[in-house]
Amino acid sequence: MFRMLFTSCGKNFYLLLPICYFCVDNFSDMSQKNKLGSRIIELRKAKNWSQSQLADKVGVSYAQIGRYETKDSQPPAAVLKKIADALDTTVDFLINGNTEDKAKASLVDAEVIRYFKEVDTLPQEDKSALLRVIAGFIRDVKTKQAYAS
Repeated sequence: MFRMLFTSCGKNFYLLLPICYFCVDNFSDMSQKNKLGSRIIELRKAKNWSQSQLADKVGVSYAQIGRYETKDSQPPAAVLKKIADALDTTVDFLINGNTEDKAKASLVDAEVIRYFKEVDTLPQEDKSALLRVIAGFIRDVKTKQAYAS
């Protein structure tokens, strides 16, 4: 019913904690908050993909994806790049989780992401005009929602 967790709690200090099997998943999520594996899980789940689906796109086994996500296993650089490409993010975000890439990764809808990538390639004048239209549309929708409630 319990297992022991051996974890670092400082530079040279380690702590042995009894952990309930039912709590391990939640504890693992908290302890891996800023790690590669949790970022892969987050982005994979945002796309509603199984480990097998991601593995197929990357060209590795689903068991290997599981190791990257939960066992602190580090993928080779080429595989990491394939994972980042499949998840529509950057290697930098997967490794470091910087804030600019987190904002990009928070977009879940693949079609929206694709369109925003296309908008980003437009000439600046066209991009500015389109962004004004989008901002106006969002403002109008929010106004309608405010009056409806």
